[in-house]
Amino acid sequence: MEPPGETRPCPRGHLLDLPWEDILVPHILCHLPLRQLLSLQRVSKPFQTLIQLYLANTRCFDSSQVGPNLPKAAFCNLLKDNEVLQQLALQNCYDWLTDKELLPVIGQNHHLQEIQLSGCLQLSRHALVAISLSCPHVRCLSLAHCEWVDSLSLRTLADHCKGLESLDLTACRQLKDDAICYLVQKCSRLKSLSLAVNANVGDMAVEEIAKCCPELEHLDLTGCLRVKNESIRVLAEYCTKLRSLKVKHCHKVAESSLSILRGRGVELDVEPPLQRALVLLQDGVGFAPFINLQI
Repeated sequence: MEPPGETRPCPRGHLLDLPWEDILVPHILCHLPLRQLLSLQRVSKPFQTLIQLYLANTRCFDSSQVGPNLPKAAFCNLLKDNEVLQQLALQNCYDWLTDKELLPVIGQNHHLQEIQLSGCLQLSRHALVAISLSCPHVRCLSLAHCEWVDSLSLRTLADHCKGLESLDLTACRQLKDDAICYLVQKCSRLKSLSLAVNANVGDMAVEEIAKCCPELEHLDLTGCLRVKNESIRVLAEYCTKLRSLKVKHCHKVAESSLSILRGRGVELDVEPPLQRALVLLQDGVGFAPFINLQI
């Protein structure tokens, strides 16, 4: 029996006393930003071991969470034990990421579903081939401004990753109509596709997209100078689920084809001719005159 007036001291617990794999990793560490986790591992060796366990089991890695300057050596060390990644975003590593750093990560993570490599100019076509062979379940892939993407590597992607739903090929200027046609024939589940800033893309590719991708919702053709009205009409006929279309700087695409989509409520990035004329007039004279649209 305790003496009167005295209380038993409460035992002091420590964070690391909690079960690591059952509590800390799945329910606590997953809510902390990656930058804080990396700082936490410098507290002590047990914390370092804990964070390495977390990184080996994380399903999502986004380099932007670390900051603008993730060191190359740190990247290689962080993911060396991970074989369960589902999402990988490395657009912040554009200034140093090469095949040497990326291919080991891709090779040991066969469950990747989303991969962001926008602007990673120092990679090669071997990176896309590795993704195609190692990640058959990839659904979303961003290769914007990756000019190393060529026809052969895109065909490999089409052959092995037929479940693709979103693909960004903005400014992949090596690609021509035949490569795009092959892609959409194999990947008919595409819902979002960007072919922007590629003067090689023309009506043949757009018409094949329309006929092969009935689930298509978003298409970006910005700056595709060879695209004309004919293919936009085919797109309107076949892609009944289309929600947005970008055709800015497509000088051969006119309102005669766009009006079909506009009438269906598809979001377009160009204004109707009258609206465009009013904007230009307002910019020139400083006010928009009254115009009776019922005449």
